[in-house]
Amino acid sequence: MKVNKFEVYVENSFSAAHHLKLYKGKCENLHGHNWKVGVIVSSTKLNTQQMVIDFVKLKKVLNKILYQLDHKYLNNLPFFKNNQPTAENIAKFIYEKLKEKLLKYKNIQKIKVIVWETPTQYASYEEE
Repeated sequence: MKVNKFEVYVENSFSAAHHLKLYKGKCENLHGHNWKVGVIVSSTKLNTQQMVIDFVKLKKVLNKILYQLDHKYLNNLPFFKNNQPTAENIAKFIYEKLKEKLLKYKNIQKIKVIVWETPTQYASYEEE
């Protein structure tokens, strides 16, 4: 059976520093990145405005979350006290914040967060 799925995508960026604990190599040293974050929100149903979600609303939610990370030393943030500040865990952090803020949109079925550490490598997080 064919299932229709709609997806919307927004992205933004932030700058932050981190270091990796229990890691042998350059990344164990304090360093920074210009992180790019992409968010995919999907649904099989459109809302009353015939959208998955308004791009403007999704960008506003994402930007508020990224503001919490921008120009910060990630290792000092509460979430990263017990979680290594890897691209994977940054994606999970953003996902959890997004999920909480998007609960009111009943048609949204899936959220995926993609975090680029460099232009050629990224990690993502989503729940199945």
